[in-house]
Amino acid sequence: MRGTKMLRQIQFWLLAALASVLMAGCGEEYVVLNPKGPVGQTQYDLIMISIILCSIIVVPVIVLTIFIVFRYRDKPGNKAPYKPEWAHNAKMEVVWWAIPIIIVGLLSYYTVRDTYALKESPNKEAEPLVVQVTSLDWKWLFTYPEQGIATVNHLEIPVGVPVKFQISADAPMNSFWVPELGGQVYAMAGMTTELYLQADEPGEYDGRGANFTGEGFAHMEFKVVAKPQEEFEAWVKEVKGTTPALTKEGYEELQKPGLADVMTFSSFPEGLFEEIVSKYSHGHPIKTSDASSQSETQKASAAEEALSTQELHQAHAQ
Repeated sequence: MRGTKMLRQIQFWLLAALASVLMAGCGEEYVVLNPKGPVGQTQYDLIMISIILCSIIVVPVIVLTIFIVFRYRDKPGNKAPYKPEWAHNAKMEVVWWAIPIIIVGLLSYYTVRDTYALKESPNKEAEPLVVQVTSLDWKWLFTYPEQGIATVNHLEIPVGVPVKFQISADAPMNSFWVPELGGQVYAMAGMTTELYLQADEPGEYDGRGANFTGEGFAHMEFKVVAKPQEEFEAWVKEVKGTTPALTKEGYEELQKPGLADVMTFSSFPEGLFEEIVSKYSHGHPIKTSDASSQSETQKASAAEEALSTQELHQAHAQ
């Protein structure tokens, strides 16, 4: 009776799992498994490799577990062989230790390889578009330092161009995520994290916050519109010519907890993102690519100035 009851329980949980998968298939598309860019595709391939390698262990274990429970269940007239003297089998030991070690080694290799690859731009032939992302309560602020514009809960990017996101927060820690383009990265106050994404197809993609931040967390969603370069430049020009500027006072109002609709701004205060990061850095140096570039430029200018001064002194000495 105990064996029959256990078998029924196993059947129940298998059917429940199968029903969950089938019912989920009737809903929206699995966006994580529908990549639209090179970063998402790399992560999709890693997911598939991990599933296949893990299945080599998981599937046989499940099958053998069901078989053993059914075959050796207690029942009248059980004919299962009884071998009380059996204690060790060297060949079996080698098999069930070697296979997991090989699989863990392969998983480690592919994971490390792709992790380091995704830290760099997916398209080194194209100059990346820089977008600064600030997580607020409960909205997203996007500033385009090269274009000089800003948006709220709306992001537009050119197709086929890598986008370098510099991510921070002026609120509790969140996570920036566009599932069809790539994985999520945390947005944390007082520091910046970086994420490269790229859309290979024109379209509209859903973005969201993936870390609970309070009352309005469920509404922290935004749209990512990928369009050809010409249309992106036309959009930037339209925003600069038809929308108001984001002022310091406007940002302070925007920063207050609450929901917000889509907004666009023709400009924003210079150094706003760096100011947001430094607010919580407690005196620690801010490390962003822009700051590094600016520092290098300043060093180069100082070197040129020193060289010019030295040449001038030499000319006077002669």
